[in-house]
Amino acid sequence: MDCPVVSKDLILRVHDFELLEDVTADPLCSTAWHSAGGVVKAAEMVYEGSLRNAFCYIGAGGHHAGKRLFWGYCCFNDVVLAIENLRENKGEVRCAILDTDAHHGDGTRELVEGDENILHFCICMKDFESSDGLRIDRNYRGLDKKEYIEIIDEFSVRVDEFSPEMIFWYFGHDTHTGDYADAGLTVDEYMEISKKLKGLAKSVCDEKLVVVLGGGMLPNVAKASTLTVIKELLKP
Repeated sequence: MDCPVVSKDLILRVHDFELLEDVTADPLCSTAWHSAGGVVKAAEMVYEGSLRNAFCYIGAGGHHAGKRLFWGYCCFNDVVLAIENLRENKGEVRCAILDTDAHHGDGTRELVEGDENILHFCICMKDFESSDGLRIDRNYRGLDKKEYIEIIDEFSVRVDEFSPEMIFWYFGHDTHTGDYADAGLTVDEYMEISKKLKGLAKSVCDEKLVVVLGGGMLPNVAKASTLTVIKELLKP
């Protein structure tokens, strides 16, 4: 599917005008308009049922983009833009976000703060849980593969209780062995997580799962891991 350009009007419902200007001036954000537009379109199609699920192979990231600031090759917050677009057209859509990029999704956390219809669960480098149980961080450092997967199971329990209409998964292969945030994971773990999340989406929200590519720098890992996740999503 071709990626449309995200609209300026939608951007300004999520981000301040100053961020829009800064992104426009930053050559590292040249793909941001189509990257965010692709996630917005994919989420819309999955929600409407014309796609069962989606994998968004983006060129510019999203989870470090907040209201006014962006960093880490993240320009526009693609997932929050997608949710805002759904809500504009479909009503108060209830969503769960899992972020397995190794770095904390600070921009996403800022933008969804106080929203009781969004569950944000981030596996990063710290532990935190809000009083309402809707903002959760779990520290992956020092865990083995089995313990990491157990965090995914915790997310599944939270989602089952939360009952969202759609699940978003920020998938970063920076957690792969040898990549820059090495968590000791391999393609086998990515396959297992994909199976779990696909099954979870099937049980709670009619298979509505949108996967958005996150961080990672090794070309061979990028190819193997993304193809593995995509193949798992394509299975009936």
